[in-house]
Amino acid sequence: MRSTDILPRQCPGCTVVMTNDESIINGWTLQETEETHVDELMTWFVDAEDINIWGGPSFRYPFSRDSFFEDLHWGQMASFNLCSPSGSFVAFGQLYERFGCINLARLVVHPARRRQGVGQRLIKLLMRKGPVLFSVDRFSLFVYRENIPAYECYKSLGFVVTEYPEGMPYADVCYYLTRPVRPHT
Repeated sequence: MRSTDILPRQCPGCTVVMTNDESIINGWTLQETEETHVDELMTWFVDAEDINIWGGPSFRYPFSRDSFFEDLHWGQMASFNLCSPSGSFVAFGQLYERFGCINLARLVVHPARRRQGVGQRLIKLLMRKGPVLFSVDRFSLFVYRENIPAYECYKSLGFVVTEYPEGMPYADVCYYLTRPVRPHT
């Protein structure tokens, strides 16, 4: 079975009472990730290429539950899941400070929900959350050059290719993108 054959599951933690919370856009809700979300997240990756594009070359495949949590830096980075208005867990991302920026990391959309604008919703909500957690004035992220759909998504949200951080590996295969923190889009 391919990862695209698996549909997003309903998530009890995704049931939301509407508020003026900055973590909600039109019923799409950003929530702190729980271990049960990570257990489901593991099912979204069916091969080494999937895991490498998402988690980078140091993320192990095949993985065990323990190695997945370890490589995810569980408990060391702010981890969030995006829930659709219907209550399905549809995307995941992490935030941490790196090179004086709020770095968006390990961004992924459920395979059955890709190319439907879900990634943009995830990033918009993460960009609302980031300045609450970190006092810096730029966002950053890394993306493989061959990951054109992700690159186009980031570009559409105002990210631009920036000089690659000195001494960082993978400059020959990745772009480093940044954009200023400013009012939400």
